[in-house]
Amino acid sequence: MQAVVINQYGGPEELQMQDIDRPEIASDEVLMAVRATSINPIDWKARQGLLKGMYDWQFPVVLGWDVAGTIVEAGKDVRDFKVDDEVFARPDIYTDGRRGTYAQYAAVKADKLALKPAELSFEQAAALPLAGLTAYQVIHDRLQVKVGEKVLIQAGAGGVGLNAIQLAKYFGAEVATTASENHRELLTEIGADQVIDYHTTDIKEVLHDYDAVFDTINAIDDGLAILKPTGRLVTIDGQPTEAQQQQGPEVSSWWLQTNGKQLATLANLAVQGHLHIIIDQVFPFTTAGVQAAHRYSEASHSAGKLIINVNQTV
Repeated sequence: MQAVVINQYGGPEELQMQDIDRPEIASDEVLMAVRATSINPIDWKARQGLLKGMYDWQFPVVLGWDVAGTIVEAGKDVRDFKVDDEVFARPDIYTDGRRGTYAQYAAVKADKLALKPAELSFEQAAALPLAGLTAYQVIHDRLQVKVGEKVLIQAGAGGVGLNAIQLAKYFGAEVATTASENHRELLTEIGADQVIDYHTTDIKEVLHDYDAVFDTINAIDDGLAILKPTGRLVTIDGQPTEAQQQQGPEVSSWWLQTNGKQLATLANLAVQGHLHIIIDQVFPFTTAGVQAAHRYSEASHSAGKLIINVNQTV
């Protein structure tokens, strides 16, 4: 099969199309014909070698951890899904480094899958898993946002932030977010009550007595400064120090847990109109296309998800 791989760590130029073997599936896995995948910051951080402390991969490495497509083979222990089902998932990060989703086929454990609603395109479905699950698990599970609470979401125009704003509003919160001024209109449209231009305004000067902070940019001290003593902060881009943990508000970090049932919940919210899936740009499944998507993501230009259309080869 064709896959975009890296054969060493480095810049976007290391991403190259290559023929590799299709993954073989275990009894609890399915093999998907990939129709779309997406770009996340973890992709280019992995490409740069920043995950070497967590994963001892052997080259060539296939990146990518969002996928939507059609099942072409199901393991003998798979009960809830079958061949020809249209599904999507955030697969596990496999320790061999060969099972990413920048490929024509991907192996995924059945408990990570959700059926793709007919109302969602493959591109929309591929935009949802990593960013959507991260937002849902922090807003719903970790911060346990409630009606009437005041919540700050740092970097609202990113993939996680866009989902987090909408989920916090769905659960009844008053939502402030930080972003560039050119993203204000979009963020207001999806429900943000207050959009703070981080280029010109210090959040500590305008926000006070907040109940919860979702930190996606490793700005823990800023978040703590606006919280009530009984507030809580969850970060996905930093590790709280002992001093930060002793300041009063509850502080913790979070790493996404793959979960097919929660992904189905997010899909239902999208179909019902409570969660708008925002796509910034779609790139072709070519060496140049994937390289361009990495450069675009790494430069932080996007407001929404960057999608790779695996059917689009020119």
